[in-house]
Amino acid sequence: MDKLKQMIETTKTRYWNDSCHLEELDYAIERGATGATTNPVIAKTVLEQDLKRYEAFIKDTIATETSATEDEIAWKTLEYMAILGAKKLEPIFDPKQGFGRLSIQTNTKFYRNTELLVAQAVHFHKLAKNIQVKMPITKAGVPAFEEATYLGVSINATVSFSVTQAVAAAEAVERGLKRREAEGKDNSKITPVITIMGGRVDDWMKTVVPRENKILSPEIYELAGVLVIRHAYEIFQKRGYKSKILNAAYRNLYHVSELMGGDILHTIPYKWQVYYNSSNMEIKDSMSSALPSYVLEQLLEFKEFRKAYQEDGLTIDEFDCYGATLRTLQQFSEGYDDLIKIIRKYMIPQA
Repeated sequence: MDKLKQMIETTKTRYWNDSCHLEELDYAIERGATGATTNPVIAKTVLEQDLKRYEAFIKDTIATETSATEDEIAWKTLEYMAILGAKKLEPIFDPKQGFGRLSIQTNTKFYRNTELLVAQAVHFHKLAKNIQVKMPITKAGVPAFEEATYLGVSINATVSFSVTQAVAAAEAVERGLKRREAEGKDNSKITPVITIMGGRVDDWMKTVVPRENKILSPEIYELAGVLVIRHAYEIFQKRGYKSKILNAAYRNLYHVSELMGGDILHTIPYKWQVYYNSSNMEIKDSMSSALPSYVLEQLLEFKEFRKAYQEDGLTIDEFDCYGATLRTLQQFSEGYDDLIKIIRKYMIPQA
């Protein structure tokens, strides 16, 4: 049996496909995946890999939307991609459990503007009944989570690398849910998730530790994100947040093998699903098993890890300037720029 399917059949842990690529989504659903997600980089990659599927839509939209900018055409294309992915997930859609949702990410350029994030979130929410909306955990993103939740949107908080960010997003969602409850509105079909990009936490530690002329054993770097996610998960469980932790950004076996058993989600790229399914990964409740104490002890020596791990490691004002956040926003912006270049070739063909 595939390892990931065995995981969902024997533990409370679930996983999503980290892409809206339709064939990859078929592979995941057949093996028990309960959702899917995307971002500007992923969407650009899907468009490159499966351009023939979307080419007619792009051409038709350019022809009919005669005054549309390349950005407007790009977003219409992204929305179309999301709608197709959501349609693929409809057979397993369960709004109360959060199964069968497709996450579409708001414009990276809006990360500093709460009003623009909320407006786009509400627009995306109307694209299909099983849409989930991704927004970044930035200073402007935190109030956007509350407002979007109040308006009935199931959010996916992303661009997140720290316990502080995860808790801030979860608390914002709770405020939105309480406002709805006070007005007698139904919250049963709102299923928020809070992403922590565990692999990118590892990446950031690999960048900052050598700057101090120090070195750690390889396995310590590979467990940094795992420790951050475990700590956030423990807080979420104690406080009873409705939001679930969603792990993202896979780099190694630990990112699943040491985050298994609890009521946690994974959003796994297709190639990593294949790796995990063919691995010798043991399927067990690893969330309740302690990691070697020296791993956390050595990582806590570094300020940048303490920012990620400790609940008061960052202030909300520091969310936008944390190193991992800056790097991810830059990459997402570059992915969007590359997507625009694809659209531009159709709008301004070579003479």
